Amino acid sequence: MNKLRLFFLSRRSWTLPYLIFSIIFVIVPLLLIVVYAFTDDAGRMTLENFRKFLAHPEAVNTFIYSIGIAILTTIGCIVLGYPAAWILSRSNSSYSRTLILLFILPMWVNILIRTLATVALFDFASLPLGEGALIFGMIYNFIPFMIYPIYNTLQKMDPSYVEAAQDLGANSFQVFWKVVFPLSMPGVVSGIMMVFMPTISTFAIAELLTMNNIKLFGTTIQENINNSMWNYGAALSLIMLFLIAATSLFSSDEKSDSEKGGQVW
Repeated sequence: MNKLRLFFLSRRSWTLPYLIFSIIFVIVPLLLIVVYAFTDDAGRMTLENFRKFLAHPEAVNTFIYSIGIAILTTIGCIVLGYPAAWILSRSNSSYSRTLILLFILPMWVNILIRTLATVALFDFASLPLGEGALIFGMIYNFIPFMIYPIYNTLQKMDPSYVEAAQDLGANSFQVFWKVVFPLSMPGVVSGIMMVFMPTISTFAIAELLTMNNIKLFGTTIQENINNSMWNYGAALSLIMLFLIAATSLFSSDEKSDSEKGGQVW
C-alpha cells in the first residue's frame, strides 16, 4: 500500500495519464491497422491486400498523384511562407505578433468551413473548380503551418551571426544565403513536415474544391472503409503511414545536418 502511495506521489506517476491515452488512441489503433492489413476477411494471414494495390493501376496512380499534389502544396507554402516569416521576424515585435495572430486566427475556424468559403470565393469570381482550386485551397489551409515554425526559428536566431558576416564583407544576399537560410533550415524542415503529412492524407478538401472529380489517396482509403473493405483500407493506410514515416526519418536527418552545418559556420 505504501509503495502504491509513493508511486502516485512521485513524478513518474504524472506520465500515467499520457501513457494510457497513447495506448488507447495511438498504439492500439496502429496495431489494428497492421493486423487488418495483413489478414483477409476470414482472419488468415495474407499479402493479398498489398498485391491488390499493386495490381490496380488506378490506386497506384492516385497514390503517385497525391504525392505530387502534396509536393506542389509544400513548395507553394515554402515560396509564399518563407518571405512572410522573414519579413515578420524583422518587423517590430508588437506589429509582427499582430500579423502572426492574423495568420493563426483562420485556424480557429473548422477546415471544412474554410474550404466551403474557398468554394464560395471561386463561385463569386466565376473561376472553375478543379486542380488549380485544389492547390490554392491546400496552400490556403496549410500555409500557417509553414510560416510559424520558420518565423519561430528566425526570431530565435542570434543576430551576432549576421553581424559577423557583415563585418567580413558579405553583402545582403550572401548574408541571407550563407548564414540566415542554413540556420533557418530546422524551421523549414518542421514546416515541410507539418504541411506535407496532412496534405497527403486529406480528402475533404479535394472533394469540395474539385466537385469530387479529382480523387486523392485519402479519398480512396475513405471509400474502402465506408464500403466495409476494412482489410484493403487498412493496407492502404499502412502504405501511407510508411511514406509518412520515411519522410519523418528523412527530415530528421536533414534537420541534424543543417544544425551541424550552422554550428560549423
